[in-house]
Amino acid sequence: MNITILDFAIITSGSIGYFMSVALVTTSFYKNHANNYLSLFLFLLTSLIFLDWYDTGNAVLIFINNIMLDLLLGVTLFTYFLIQIKHIHLKKRWYKWLYVPFFCAVIIEIFLQLYFSFIEYDADLDDLLFNIKSNVSYVYNVFLIFWGRNLVKRSNTISEAKKRWLLRLNLFIICIIMIWLLSQIEVYIFDSAYATNFLWIIISFLSWWILYYGVFKLQIVVQKDEIHQYLVSKKANDTTTKKKINETTVSKVITQLYIVMDAEELYRNPLLSRLDLATRLGTSEGYLSQIINQETNKSVIQFVNEYRIEAAKNLLHDPVFSKYSVEAIGMESGFKSKSAFYNTFKTSLGISPGAFRKLQKTS
Repeated sequence: MNITILDFAIITSGSIGYFMSVALVTTSFYKNHANNYLSLFLFLLTSLIFLDWYDTGNAVLIFINNIMLDLLLGVTLFTYFLIQIKHIHLKKRWYKWLYVPFFCAVIIEIFLQLYFSFIEYDADLDDLLFNIKSNVSYVYNVFLIFWGRNLVKRSNTISEAKKRWLLRLNLFIICIIMIWLLSQIEVYIFDSAYATNFLWIIISFLSWWILYYGVFKLQIVVQKDEIHQYLVSKKANDTTTKKKINETTVSKVITQLYIVMDAEELYRNPLLSRLDLATRLGTSEGYLSQIINQETNKSVIQFVNEYRIEAAKNLLHDPVFSKYSVEAIGMESGFKSKSAFYNTFKTSLGISPGAFRKLQKTS
C-alpha cells in the first residue's frame, strides 16, 4: 500500500487527536469539566476523519458513519463554549434537547438496517436519506457554531485571553465548514477534489493547533488566573506591610517607587514600561532612570525584574503552588514570555526556575 504525504499527515494528526482525547480526561494538568467536552469533540472529529478518508467497506464502520456522528460535533463544541463562559443555558431544561437530532439519526439508521434486512436493498432510498441527514447535520452544526460564537462575544465572565482563544477556535471551525461546502460544490461541478484534499490538511492542522494554543497555552493562562485570585484573596487578609525602602535613600521619587511597587505590585504587569512608572510617580522618564541608577546602581528594567524574580521565588518555594506550572508562575510574576522568565531567572540566580523549585523541595 502506497502512503502519500496527505495519508501521513492524516495518520499523524489522527494519532495526536486520539492522544489528546485521552490526555484531556486523564491528566491532572488538563483535566476539567470543559476539557471533557473538548476531548469528546476531538475524538469524534478524529474518528470521522478516519471513517471518511479510509473506506474499508466494513459493515460496522459503515453503520457508525451512517448514524451521523457529526451531529454530535456542534453540540459538544457548543457545550465546551458554554462551560468556558459559565453560561446559564447549561442549567436550562431545553439544553438536553440539542442531542435529539443525533438520536433521531441513530433511530433512522437502525430502522433502515432492519428494513433492508427483510426487504430488498434500495440504494436510491438509502442515498436519499443519507443526503437528507448530511444536509440537516451541516445546517445544524453551522447554527450551533454561530450561536456559540455570539454567546462568547457577548460574554463578560471570562478573561480576554480565554475569549480570544474561544473565538479563534470558533473561527477555525467556521473556516473548516466553509471549505467543506466548497469541496462539495467542486465535486458536483468540476468533479475534482482539490478543495477536499485542502480540507483534510486544514483538519489535520487543527489537532496540532488545539494541542498547543487551546490546551497547553490556555491551561497556563487558567493556572495564572488561579494563582492571581489566590494571591489577591491572601493579600486582602494580610495586614502586614512590606518595607523594602533603603534607609540610605535620599530621593522622594525612589521612596514613592518602593511604596507603589510593594502596595500596588506594578511589576506583575508584563507590559509595564518606564513611561508607566514615571507617570505613576509624577516625574519624567529620564529623571526616573537617572535616580534609579544613582541610588540602586540598576536600570529600570533590572529594578522591576528584581521584584519579579523575588515574587517568582516565593511562588516556587510555596508548596501551595506546587501543582502549577513554572510557566504560569512566571506569567503571574510579571514576565511576558517563558523565555524572558527563564533567561532572567537564570541570569539572576544561576539556575533555572525548575531547578530552583526542585532544590526547594529537597532542602
